[in-house]
Amino acid sequence: MNDDSSLSAPPRRTRGIVLLCLAVLGLGSALFVMRRPLMMSAPTCMAGRWHGCFDTFNGVVLMTLVTVPLAVLVAWALAYRRRAAGVPSAWRLSLAEVGMVHGTLPFLWLTTMPGAAPGVAPARVSLVPLRDLVTMGSLGIVGNLLVFASVGFFAPMRFAALASVRRILALGAGCSVLVETAQYVLRLDRVSSVDDVLVNAAGAVLAGLASRRWWRTAAEAPSDGPRPAVAAAG
Repeated sequence: MNDDSSLSAPPRRTRGIVLLCLAVLGLGSALFVMRRPLMMSAPTCMAGRWHGCFDTFNGVVLMTLVTVPLAVLVAWALAYRRRAAGVPSAWRLSLAEVGMVHGTLPFLWLTTMPGAAPGVAPARVSLVPLRDLVTMGSLGIVGNLLVFASVGFFAPMRFAALASVRRILALGAGCSVLVETAQYVLRLDRVSSVDDVLVNAAGAVLAGLASRRWWRTAAEAPSDGPRPAVAAAG
């Protein structure tokens, strides 16, 4: 009997439980702090009104939280199908896919939300690094760090080809460049800034480092398909 494996299992399980409790506590604390602004948007969002809900920060955050149970249900359904097909790491793959989508779409919606004069105000570009960083404020910096944090956290868990800090950095920067380009081309009355790209990419890398222990390796890449049946010995 391997005593080392039996002794290492409880601490690993305990660490996972502690991390889950901390995540729940952090989410609960954030909801407690934001409860008043979120509740102000609740009647409008529950009535399905566009103005006052989907075109406001509080409304988008509220709807993101409300749809968390749906995201969990979708992840469970994907994992159930994968396990039935004999796919290893079914839960990790399914949570990574749903997490990337659910954790990124709200931020993309917020970053492409038009300003006061869309289509009228001239398109603006800021290409001087760190010039806009000092005017973002702490809330703006945190928000920009979170835009592609879900991509940086979950993408290397889902795709072995992205299990690298450099590739996560390139992915975060590339996605951010596409968003800033869309803001400029669509004339959304927003500033397309190089500092947004830098902070977005940094957020993706930091999130990727946080999930590094769960990254997929090249040896795991072929495991997306069902396991082949073992031929019976003659």
